[in-house]
Amino acid sequence: MIMSNKNFKKNSKKNEPAKTDTQNQIVQWFPGHMAKTRRLIKESLPFVDLVTEIVDARIPLSSSNPELSEMIGNKPRIVLLNKCDVADEKATKQWVEYYKSKGIYALPVDCRSGKSLNAYLPLVREILKDKIQKNTEKGMVGKPLRVMVVGIPNTGKSSFINKMAGRNRAKVADKPGVTRSNSWFAVGNGIELLDTPGVLWPKFDDPKVGDRLAFIGSVKDEILDSETLALKLINVLKTDYSERLTERFKITDFTDKEDYEILEMIGRKRGFLISGGEIDFERASVILLDEYRAGKLGKLTLEYPREYE
Repeated sequence: MIMSNKNFKKNSKKNEPAKTDTQNQIVQWFPGHMAKTRRLIKESLPFVDLVTEIVDARIPLSSSNPELSEMIGNKPRIVLLNKCDVADEKATKQWVEYYKSKGIYALPVDCRSGKSLNAYLPLVREILKDKIQKNTEKGMVGKPLRVMVVGIPNTGKSSFINKMAGRNRAKVADKPGVTRSNSWFAVGNGIELLDTPGVLWPKFDDPKVGDRLAFIGSVKDEILDSETLALKLINVLKTDYSERLTERFKITDFTDKEDYEILEMIGRKRGFLISGGEIDFERASVILLDEYRAGKLGKLTLEYPREYE
């Protein structure tokens, strides 16, 4: 995972970003409110019937809290593969099958537009049909089904609750870490949602996981070096989605091209020049990251189930 690195400078000879060794760098990001959230999740679990986790369909496991499975134990779980509209459809289908093989229900959705969310409440009731039957037998017809909603920052948890509640009750922002306290929302059909603040785990042991989280914006940009991050994203894109770089930036030849050369080409294509006709690498980096996050590079998935089999 990349951390802000003051040694990342332009090479005066070639006007290229200097190379840095970030392979062994691990980001530590566990603010006090996140420790509190983990405690609140554990304390609230006995009072909910099901857990819904929101992940980013482009990086489902990298955007999933690895502590969650241990915390929730045998509670039924639904994984919402959010932002499926900007993920590779074939890859998303593979992820649905992957979760199914693990005994977990997975539903591709887009929480901003509401795509496929009409299938969510029926799925909850189907999963909890035995619970509903037991409540009926005990004379508690209509007892609310309680669902905890969890997810790391910037995966769309607040957008999901807003859509389900039918009113703009949860804060939504394009920055991680907005929701800071637990809140309940009645969403109809006898179901209540418990919102929890987005929480990351204490550290990212795998640098690739940290990179992917940074790509989608789940790690605050202020602690990262945008140029180093952009180069890492280019390295991924030129291998798996070179055609998208061609479509977006009109770059056609990737043969023997270094990552910094591709970033330079992007800057030149966009006219990001500074004094002396040199490329403004920082501006080119920010644009690349912003356009990727906004889905302007097309439907891209950055990890596949085969990596975890």
